[in-house]
Amino acid sequence: QVQLVESGGGLVQAGGSLRLSCAASERTFFSYTMAWFRQAPGKEREFVAAINWSGGSTDHADSVKGRFTISRDGAKNTVYLQMNSLKPEDTAVYYCAASLSTLLRGPYDAWGQGTQVTVSS
Repeated sequence: QVQLVESGGGLVQAGGSLRLSCAASERTFFSYTMAWFRQAPGKEREFVAAINWSGGSTDHADSVKGRFTISRDGAKNTVYLQMNSLKPEDTAVYYCAASLSTLLRGPYDAWGQGTQVTVSS
């Protein structure tokens, strides 16, 4: 099963930016639909964004549209989440996920360990 390792989380002030990265172990990375989810304290995990195998199709949750952008680099086996205009309500643990399904909203069956993003007001 593909192994996923996230990085790039941290503490940022409201209005700031962060870029999350997720490195995948598989040489067949190009086969996977990739996504980002997040989970805030006391809340359920929620979908943030997804990208298909070619990068030609993306989906973003309404709460992040216009602020977050998902992308992928096949040469580096990496998917990114560029987060701009961050808000305190974006504070959460962000998880990278992978699926061999073509459905952008899942289901996903491979998960990273998560990276903490904290946005201060």
